[in-house]
Amino acid sequence: MRKLSMEELNRLTVADFKNTRKFPLTLVLDNVRSLHNVGAAFRTADAFAIEKIWLCGITGRPPQREITKTALGSTESVVWEYAATTLDALQQLRAAGYVLVAVEQTTGSQQLPAFQPDPTRPHALVMGNEVFGVEDEVLAFCDAAVEIPQFGTKHSLNVSVAAGVVLWDFLSKLGFTTGREL
Repeated sequence: MRKLSMEELNRLTVADFKNTRKFPLTLVLDNVRSLHNVGAAFRTADAFAIEKIWLCGITGRPPQREITKTALGSTESVVWEYAATTLDALQQLRAAGYVLVAVEQTTGSQQLPAFQPDPTRPHALVMGNEVFGVEDEVLAFCDAAVEIPQFGTKHSLNVSVAAGVVLWDFLSKLGFTTGREL
């Protein structure tokens, strides 16, 4: 076994990535305060070739040094949009036919392994603030909530880690696992 070279990885250029079909998933960052988390979300969005990231409320926007450092260039490849409030973004997404899914521990959340995304509709995954989670009014507007099972003493994951877990789970359940489906 050996690590693959950059040539063997056959990575897309930014221009090629922008012209590649994306998976029907969107990340919505609900008042995420850490610029490093925002940058990591961009990097994850690029890795999984999702459609877009919505940056809402106090969530930082590129270009900012901390975002750029963590994103490793993905702010140039991933489409993003800003909304003054998360509800503004979600209203647009609902009107466009998206299923709105909060990633949050709630009284009505489903464990992520049990949740089955609708393969005929695009999904928007709402990731909450590092301290307060997804806002209550945003939760009330969502169609569903999913919760990542956890087994230790902490009952939360970093928002960028949670985004990676949930995006991979959704892509796996929708049958996109080899990176060659696009």
